[in-house]
Amino acid sequence: MKKFFQLLGLFALICGSFFYTEKTVSVVRDMDEIMIQIKEQEKIDKTDAIDAKVDGDTVIPGMSGKTVDVDLSYQKMKQYGAYTPKLLVYEQVKPTRSIDQYYHKYVVGGNPSKNQATIIFLVEENSNFDKVKKILDQENVKANYFVDGMWLEKNNEEMIRLIEEGNIVGNLSYQRDYANSSFVWMDTIIRRVGDQKQGYCYTETKDKKVIDHCKLQKNFTILPNLITKEHPFSEVKEKLQPGSIISLMINQATEEQLLSIVRYIKSRGYSIVTLEELLRE
Repeated sequence: MKKFFQLLGLFALICGSFFYTEKTVSVVRDMDEIMIQIKEQEKIDKTDAIDAKVDGDTVIPGMSGKTVDVDLSYQKMKQYGAYTPKLLVYEQVKPTRSIDQYYHKYVVGGNPSKNQATIIFLVEENSNFDKVKKILDQENVKANYFVDGMWLEKNNEEMIRLIEEGNIVGNLSYQRDYANSSFVWMDTIIRRVGDQKQGYCYTETKDKKVIDHCKLQKNFTILPNLITKEHPFSEVKEKLQPGSIISLMINQATEEQLLSIVRYIKSRGYSIVTLEELLRE
């Protein structure tokens, strides 16, 4: 028994010594000038995440924050031998309430603080968007092409090419009927064959049937906040705002006015991005 207590005492002494050594190292590190400067910079650079904004049955994305990874930054600078701002390592802070939790809500825009806008083109069975694509390529703009099932049946390779070039392909099902059993087939083609991670549905009015079917596929249901009709350029000019989701039909008016629309959006200081970028937190 005496030997047991001796061993127990020795173990406690070792543990205490280890704890004391760790504590000493921690204190010394915290007093290091490099660490002091890193922590000062952390206070300056830290930004809080902003939660997705939910308003009834609609949602817009939040924004990630960032903070300095103090330990990793210290390791890198200690090896270098001096405090060096370019060696600061940052980590992303995700919102507590993210848009990914709200597939059962209508997405009505991007975060307005980002000064971004996105353009959706509605592609029906016989739509030809060669002229549209040529203008966008000329202006180095990526867009979103929401396609009907009949178009997809005939244009699988074109769908893959659109995605490979950095565009987004959305799902209109067949004549926007998301109860159609082929909606899931289309989603599979777009996301697996086309290798697009996120799926998107589309509606111009609030329709619970659309939401109910699309949320099962974990698709965002897009309800554009700027739907053009007869005069696309004047309507965009009148209603454009940060975070706008702009819906355009592929027709003669769009083809004639698209270049003016794109250049006007850019002149307002907005970046034209895809839905993937617009909704990224």
